[in-house]
Amino acid sequence: MSSVFAMIMAGGSSESLSVLTEIRAEPAVPFGGKFRLIDFPLSNCVNSEIFSVAVLTQYKPRSLNQHIGIGKPWDLDRASGGVRLLQPYQGGAYGDWQLGTADAVRRNLDFVTRQPEEHVLILAGDHIYLMDYRPMLRQHIQRNAEMTVATHRINPHETHRYGILSVAPDDRVVDFEEKPKRARDTLASMGIYIFRKDVLVEMLQSDGYVEFGRDVLPAMLAEKRNVRAYTFSGYWADVGAVQAYWEANMSLLAENPALDLYDPGWVVHTRSEERAPVKFGAQAQAGGNILSNGCRIDGLVERSVLSPGVHVMEGATVRDSVIFSDTVIEAGAVVERCIIDKNVTISANAKVGFGDDNLPNKAMPEQLNTGLTLVGQNCFVPEGLTIGRNVVIHPNSGAEEFGKRKKIASGSHIGATQR
Repeated sequence: MSSVFAMIMAGGSSESLSVLTEIRAEPAVPFGGKFRLIDFPLSNCVNSEIFSVAVLTQYKPRSLNQHIGIGKPWDLDRASGGVRLLQPYQGGAYGDWQLGTADAVRRNLDFVTRQPEEHVLILAGDHIYLMDYRPMLRQHIQRNAEMTVATHRINPHETHRYGILSVAPDDRVVDFEEKPKRARDTLASMGIYIFRKDVLVEMLQSDGYVEFGRDVLPAMLAEKRNVRAYTFSGYWADVGAVQAYWEANMSLLAENPALDLYDPGWVVHTRSEERAPVKFGAQAQAGGNILSNGCRIDGLVERSVLSPGVHVMEGATVRDSVIFSDTVIEAGAVVERCIIDKNVTISANAKVGFGDDNLPNKAMPEQLNTGLTLVGQNCFVPEGLTIGRNVVIHPNSGAEEFGKRKKIASGSHIGATQR
């Protein structure tokens, strides 16, 4: 794999993840208890013997930068190659904010041209999958391709969310539609591309190409370039919306999950926190969960994913939820079908995600309509408060935002948007 280096696109924001990306970049969002989204492409790289990786950041990168550090958990703390964090900057021909994936690489073309490798692997920083990139690179070289696109078969009802390709029997891409309402095919682009480096540099000379999928790929097809498709048949999830994110976490709880995080031959590396083991109290009840180190369970936890340091006190109930690090669920509280960010306190006898009213969220009716309630980082939910379904509580909300109310209706928005 010495002929390829990787560039991970980790700079975009995601309004569809609501409060989860209000204080962090999307690739830094926790997943599966102890991991973050960026861990998957980084681990795929090192497991595929790619040890030269650049991470392109922009939107609220602090926690992402702290997580990656010098790359030691992924064996990327190297004198030659290793991981490089490429930040946006001002000055020079391309200095300014990045406008899209292709534009982000364009603004780092000086870095690209200095690399000794002949091929460039472009990756998304916010997808969940375990993939060996070596077969894709071999096919790319054997076909003498100028660009190879990784593809995945999707549900026909979801084609509007993806770029859809039509492919000839010899893997040549013959057509591409960006998020069509109706599609002839179900072969979706995964946002993973391998370019011959000289072709990538040539294509990015045009300032009009902002996105790889929307702009560069159609332009190369129009120029009759040699563009090939590589079909990946394993598990792959784009978790850029709250429902998809929650479902991907819940899928880990299956008896035989499609995403195997326990395969010793393909380890997902991360920056682990030094925490004590999980502790169960005398009254604890737990079944069908993922519980991370440092969790203390004294109440009832069912079908949930808990990050490090979560404390569920005696008499509290947590069901069908994703709970981030160091959140406390106090005695008598009930949390159902929620995503709760870090350092949140759910006070005694509060109920979050409660009731049968499934009114869609007023600000996000298309994204939040299945009963999920979101609570942002550092929130304090007062004692005895009842919060309905499809509710969004912005980070740092507390007594001032909740006031003297005893109930927050389903579909409500509390916090930042009201200030």
